[in-house]
Amino acid sequence: MSEKAPESVELNELPAWAVVQAYHALSRELYELFAGHGLTPVQFGVLAQLAESPGLLQAELARRVLVRPQSMTAIIGDLVERGLLRREGTGGRGRPVPVRITAEGRTVLAVAAHAMREFNAPDNLGLASYEAGMLTALLHRLTAARRTRASGDGNRRLPGTEPARETP
Repeated sequence: MSEKAPESVELNELPAWAVVQAYHALSRELYELFAGHGLTPVQFGVLAQLAESPGLLQAELARRVLVRPQSMTAIIGDLVERGLLRREGTGGRGRPVPVRITAEGRTVLAVAAHAMREFNAPDNLGLASYEAGMLTALLHRLTAARRTRASGDGNRRLPGTEPARETP
């Protein structure tokens, strides 16, 4: 006798929900993969970004790996302490300090990146090669669209999150 409400939506038809489900299906394995190399996924992203674009500032790194700038201080600090990154200059209040990957950081990144490429092999993901390419392109497009939205009007509410209206 369970009947769906007229507005109900099948969750498996919602793209964002499918992304959440895929994240949960993969995240434990990815955390284990990176932990085997002494990294977190975010730390891997930081190393990869700095290998590609040496001398980035903390705020730009945060944008590129999708974390808050305040979180980046601890992330960079840990990687500097471990000898995987180095800060250029002394910095100080209000002075940006570029960050660079060290030779040791490049070595760790190379080994972890090889493991990531193996993990992402289409057949390991249960996909055909063309499907993996399409999925990657679509996910990059989705991420870019969300970044564009986030950089727009910060006061805009997400659809479906409007406050309840009082009825007269």
